[in-house]
Amino acid sequence: MSIASFAAKHYTSAHKRLLHAALAHFFDTNFPRFFGPEIRDRIAQQLVALMEAQMPPATHLRPGQCLWNAVAIDTRADSAHLRLVPVILTLVDAADITRLAHGDRVVQVAHDATARLLDEAYQQGALLSMRDLGLLTWRSHRVITTYRQAWEQAHGRLLPHPGTLQDMGSCITHKIAIVVKTVYEHHDPRQVARETHHTQQAVDQYLRDFHRVRTCYRQIPELEFICQVTGMSPYLVKQYLEIIAKYEPTPLTGNLA
Repeated sequence: MSIASFAAKHYTSAHKRLLHAALAHFFDTNFPRFFGPEIRDRIAQQLVALMEAQMPPATHLRPGQCLWNAVAIDTRADSAHLRLVPVILTLVDAADITRLAHGDRVVQVAHDATARLLDEAYQQGALLSMRDLGLLTWRSHRVITTYRQAWEQAHGRLLPHPGTLQDMGSCITHKIAIVVKTVYEHHDPRQVARETHHTQQAVDQYLRDFHRVRTCYRQIPELEFICQVTGMSPYLVKQYLEIIAKYEPTPLTGNLA
C-alpha cells in the first residue's frame, strides 16, 4: 500500500468529527430520499456559514477547538499583576485533516498548526508559551520549539510568543532577526517591527544595544569590558558578538570566553 493511499484510508474518516460532515450525515440519515450527496453537502456548507455569521467564533467552540487561559500581551507570566485571557484555539481543522489524507507528513502539518495556534492567541490579545502548546498537544516544550523554529525559518517570519515579545526564557531569536534584517540586510526598521510583532521602541532598543556592543568590541574586544560598559549580561553580549562574527569580516579576538 502506498503512503498516499494509506494516508487517505487512515485520515479521511476524521472529517466526520467536524460540523459540516455531521450536518450532511443528519440529512442523509433523516431525509435519505430528499437529498443526494451533492445537495446534502451544499446545504451543510450553507448552514455552517449561516451559523458562523450568527455566532462569532469568540462565543462558541467548534469541533477541533478548545478554550485555554493564556497570558495577556500586556503582562508577563512572572508578573505580580499577571492577567490571563481566555482564548479559543483551533487544535485541528478541516484543512489539517485534508492534508493528512492527501499524504502530507504529520510533522509538517504540526509545524503549520503550531503557527496557527500562536497567531490565534496573539489575535485575541494573548501569548502562548511553548509549555502551553506542549500541554495542549502532549508534547515536550522542546519539541514544540523545534516546530516553531522550523516554521519561522521556512516562512521568514517570527511567531508571537513570550520569548519574542516579552524576553521570557532564553529565546533571543527575535533580537538576532531584528539586527540582521535592519543592520545587514538594510530593511526598514518599521517593516522589521511589523514582521517581528514588536513595537518600534523595542526594535530601536535592540539596535541601540547591538551598536553599543559593536562599538565596545571594536575598541577593546574583551567580554568583561563590554559587559561593564553596556551593563548587559555575558550571555546577551555573546549573542550580539556572534552576529558580528558571522556578518563582519573582522574575526573575534581577545578574551571572549
